[in-house]
This record gives sequence, structure tokens and C-alpha cells, in this order.
Amino acid sequence: MKIDVKSLDNKDAGSIDLDAGIFGLEVRQDILLAMVRYQLNKRRAGTHDTKQISEVSGTGKKPYAQKGTGNARQGSLRSPQFRGGATVHGPTPRSHEIGLPKKVRRLALKTALSSKAADGNLIVLDAIAPGSHKTKEMVAAFGKLGIANALIVGGKEVDTNFLRATGNIPMIDVLSADGANVYDILRREKLVLTKDAIAALTEKLKD
Repeated sequence: MKIDVKSLDNKDAGSIDLDAGIFGLEVRQDILLAMVRYQLNKRRAGTHDTKQISEVSGTGKKPYAQKGTGNARQGSLRSPQFRGGATVHGPTPRSHEIGLPKKVRRLALKTALSSKAADGNLIVLDAIAPGSHKTKEMVAAFGKLGIANALIVGGKEVDTNFLRATGNIPMIDVLSADGANVYDILRREKLVLTKDAIAALTEKLKD
């Protein structure tokens, strides 16, 4: 499948063949959902913690006599029923990661790329190496290309000037080809790939 290539100043720069096995797959929402859940769970810190009775500061002395006071028997002021006491069945630090086979993760990335191509939201640029790091100039260039909400994926390394120029533009994310992932692709309206990015992704995902 062919797609037109544009330059950063919105001029025609030929066309490029896309591998149908990577950019032309059936879009399966179940695969995309599983991958997004996998990524978001993996990003969770899991550092939430509550104190058990052995961790609460306070005396271990019995509050009052077992019998003769007319009150319910109590063994410690650090018990959960007292203010400042322990928490029962509270969260403790743990990993929220869920398992997902490597083949499914690869398929999910191919599916995400295919979904953008199928929706007409895939833009291919010949390169992203502007001569200036000025944000104003980059905003103007994006306006000509019709880019307002996009993930831009460069080659294995992204031009420093381009990173500086796009750093403060809202709704624009920039990643290297190695960092391309399903969640970031889906959360933006358009996907912008350079020819280097397509080559790197094709090499990485080709069966």
C-alpha cells in the first residue's frame, strides 16, 4: 500500500510503500484494549500503603483492666477501632502488572498502526530536521500540515532542534521509533511518521 510523503513545509516529497502486514491489518479492538490495560497497569507505581497494627506508633500496654470497668474488653490502643489505630485490609505496596504474551503485544502495535492508516490519520514526513528550534515556526508548519493533535515518531534518534521546537506545543507528543507504543498512538488523533520511523518499525515488527 502506497502513501504520499510530505516535507515539513508541506511540499510533496514522493510516496512510500507501507508493509500491509504492519499497516494493513484488521483493526481488533479487543487486542488494543488488552494492550492499553497492560501498559497502564505497568505504569502504576503501586506504592500505596497503610499501617498494620505492628507499624502504628503507640504503646502496647492494655488500655484498662479486662474486667470490672463496664466497657468492652480491649487489648491495645493501636487496634483498628481506635482513632489513629491500624487499618484493616488496607493496600500495601505491590506490582499492578498483568501478563500479556509478546506475540499479542507485537500484534497490538501493528493493529494500532493499521487503525491510524485505515482512518486516514496517518501522515508521513520525509524528515523532521528543522533549521531552527523556534516554537512559533514549528506551530506554523504544523498548521500547514493540519497537525493539531498528534504523536510524531522519528527515527532511532530525534533531531534536537525538533525536540526543542515542539516541547511546549500542547497536544503534540514526540517519540523515537524505539519508544513507539500503542497507548501513545491511540491517545492522539493523528500519527505522524518519518520515513526513518517507518523503516525502523518495519524492521522491528516484520515477521
